[in-house]
Amino acid sequence: MKNQTIAVIGAGHMAGAMIGGMVRSKLLPAKDIVATRRNPDALAEFQKKWGVKTSTDNKKAAARADIIILSVKPQMANKVLGELAGWIGKDQLVISVMAGITTAAINAGLRVDCPVVRAMPNTPCLVDAGATAICAGAHAEDKDLAKAEAIFGAVGIVVTLPESALDAVTGLSGSGPVYIYMAIEAMIDGGVKMGIPRAIAAKLAAQTVYGAAKLVIESGKHPAVLKDEVTTPGGTAITAIHVLESRGLRSVLIDGVEAAAKRSTELSKLFA
Repeated sequence: MKNQTIAVIGAGHMAGAMIGGMVRSKLLPAKDIVATRRNPDALAEFQKKWGVKTSTDNKKAAARADIIILSVKPQMANKVLGELAGWIGKDQLVISVMAGITTAAINAGLRVDCPVVRAMPNTPCLVDAGATAICAGAHAEDKDLAKAEAIFGAVGIVVTLPESALDAVTGLSGSGPVYIYMAIEAMIDGGVKMGIPRAIAAKLAAQTVYGAAKLVIESGKHPAVLKDEVTTPGGTAITAIHVLESRGLRSVLIDGVEAAAKRSTELSKLFA
């Protein structure tokens, strides 16, 4: 990443997480990053917080950068790609976090055969605990994937997959935090129902989810093994498991991942 400049097009929450991670990890100096957005007040906050350059001109920012990160909503893809067409050259790397927008569609929209890396991060990138999958487009090489891995590695873990798996990743880890937020909220309500003050129930529920996830990661054990280790005969855990299984908890979560993945595929067809 030495001597590289980055333009982040569409400086929203996810872009802020990536910028923050790059600056905190000293991946590259803040002066080598420019963030773009239509709202000057929001850009002023970015500049104040991270010390990066800002601009409301997407075209000039992209033209001057070695790496362009497209961090706009997928519904804005056609407009932004059309705006940048003619301003990006073959030697510039484009990294996209637009859900459902294929690397081929990005090359077509930009009208140039530049290297494109598609990425699917998630919102825990905001606290350096993100999970990101990346894939290479037709014109991207290993060096391009390495740059993308360095950027997203500053805010969490990174895995490399074929592009055909990116819609499934969108359903699993991309949208996954939402499922966990709902689970935490439900656990809080359960605690309140059983007499625990809401503020305390919130702390206990969030820490429980965090601790369980950390144990899965650090122990290397399968979640089913960890579950069995705390499920005693005739105990509270097995009683709760029986209820959750009878209500279809597993099926509901699987269906949720599947539905989100299918929606990502639908988006890719809309903007192909």
